[in-house]
Amino acid sequence: MEYISTRGGTGAVDFEGALFSGYAPDGGLFMPSCIPSLDRATLQQWSHLSYPELVKEICFLFVKPELIPRNTLSDLIDRAFSRFRHKDVVHLSRLKDGLNVLELWHGVTYAFKDLSLSCTGQFLQYFLEKKQKHVTILVVHGNSDEIDEPIKELFADVDFARRSNLMSLNSVNWSRIMVQIAHYFYAYFQCAPTLDSTPLPVVEIVVPTGGGGNVTAGCIAQKMGLPIQLVAAVNSNDIVHRTVKDGDFSLSGRVKATLASAMDIQAPPRAREEGKELE
Repeated sequence: MEYISTRGGTGAVDFEGALFSGYAPDGGLFMPSCIPSLDRATLQQWSHLSYPELVKEICFLFVKPELIPRNTLSDLIDRAFSRFRHKDVVHLSRLKDGLNVLELWHGVTYAFKDLSLSCTGQFLQYFLEKKQKHVTILVVHGNSDEIDEPIKELFADVDFARRSNLMSLNSVNWSRIMVQIAHYFYAYFQCAPTLDSTPLPVVEIVVPTGGGGNVTAGCIAQKMGLPIQLVAAVNSNDIVHRTVKDGDFSLSGRVKATLASAMDIQAPPRAREEGKELE
């Protein structure tokens, strides 16, 4: 599996190259050169797996064993989820009238991002130990949109980015998206009434959406053959809604502070790039 920029202006990289990158040199985001399509037999087999096992199966599709052997990759994922409070890591709460809530908040910071970041951290550690290198973490103050543009400028300086080994851990990083694909398979298998009917039943999944990374993972799950219908739920910062509904990616002033601060984003990088890539 190779990864190419959504803008097509740079060469392909492997998983390690995508992992240790933020924006591609041409300003795009790295995506798989092809998205695997799963048949019904595979879906039937996966339907019996736990959440961690689903993450492993998905990662096996996108990470070559020459880069991370399968047994090692499996161990890294087990280690990533070892600190989660719920025994299943992810839990589905069944409410009434067919409404269910997928609990993604059982990690150390009580945020859904713990799931993908825990795995991404293990992947980084694996490659850094092989290279006997360390990480320098830079912390800046500001909201997501205020930081987005200067970060893009840093990554656009290809020589500086390469010399400094710059990388980003937000949703521009493919590793984050890859792990989040498992959310949708797990939710579907928990909610679908049967996998024996033709066609397979469709499950509607409502995704709280800020930067667009999580719902991008859902779009990829769709492309892989999972019969889901996605709803991108937004707050007052509604650029994703306007982009999907009307193709309007214009900024509407400053970010509006809401109770859902993680969704307070006016310039979501994934929505901008993947909207044209996945349509």
